[in-house]
Amino acid sequence: LVNKVVSHLIQAIRGRDSCFSSIERHSAGSYYERVKISEPNEFDIMLVMPVARIHLAESDDTGAYYYVSFKRSPKEKGWLKFLEEDGKLSAFKMLQALREVIKQEVKNIKDVEVTVARKKAGSPAITLQIKNPPSEISVDIILTLEAQQSWPLSTQSGLKIEQWLGTKVRRDLRFKSLYLVAKQNKREKVLRGNTWRLSFSHIEKDMINNHGNSKTCCESDGPKCCRKGCLKLLKYLLEQLKMKYPKELEKFCSYHVKTAFLHSCITWPNDSDWHLGDLDHCFQQCLGFFVDCLQKSQLTHFFIPQYNLLSPEDKARHHFLSRKISHELNNGFPVFHE
Repeated sequence: LVNKVVSHLIQAIRGRDSCFSSIERHSAGSYYERVKISEPNEFDIMLVMPVARIHLAESDDTGAYYYVSFKRSPKEKGWLKFLEEDGKLSAFKMLQALREVIKQEVKNIKDVEVTVARKKAGSPAITLQIKNPPSEISVDIILTLEAQQSWPLSTQSGLKIEQWLGTKVRRDLRFKSLYLVAKQNKREKVLRGNTWRLSFSHIEKDMINNHGNSKTCCESDGPKCCRKGCLKLLKYLLEQLKMKYPKELEKFCSYHVKTAFLHSCITWPNDSDWHLGDLDHCFQQCLGFFVDCLQKSQLTHFFIPQYNLLSPEDKARHHFLSRKISHELNNGFPVFHE
């Protein structure tokens, strides 16, 4: 159902605006990393637009948010309407144009009821709601720029996977394209909506799907490990706690536990640290690592070491979550049985 709707939209978007003519679909998120737990009712689809020769200027000290401008005037003149007077590429204007096309086009999709959800402040996604009785499927469409150029300086000492996946894999991953998603930076003095955030979801998907220290881990005839099992349980635990305490935990998302999981993979790099039969031990080890991060209000972005995903002003929330997780850990995870 999702594929049908998205394919229809991509055809329409490509035909509607010359800028969007080379848009490609990339699937991101837990469903496509095969770590989705509950029913597949949420999908992340990146609409990727190749851009040539762009200049990136940091918009703050996180090393994650950038202003994008073209080094030379783009061949495709359609881009000009998305530029600010200072030459910056406006994420806001591009998202607005894309949103308009999608809103017009969902009306033309036959035999499926699709609506576009109201815009959520600060969210980079255009959310589609697909009626699929008895439930509803939500699809987040994320506008993404793809640049074939070297990663910014802020990523230089991130992705510390040498001991886990090897130096060669790290070098190969860093040669992959750079992705930027249209995401408003809340720290901007004047909220203009023209910032872009680095995205590594394609690299994360790669690492999660090829996660072994030895090349045969989890292959059909190779030894099996519990890494994906741990990630699923971490995400599920956070999901369940968020349902129980929506207000207190609204600032947390699955990316927090995914990051803690990736750090755990480099803390325990060997396949022998993740035997399939040791799932409960490994899960508790990952959780212990995450609780430690919460208590210190320090969770380093996996690719951008200067960027802390837990901002110090939310200390009380971090401690709230760490208490809830510790309670689960010490009592045999009652939330899993509710």
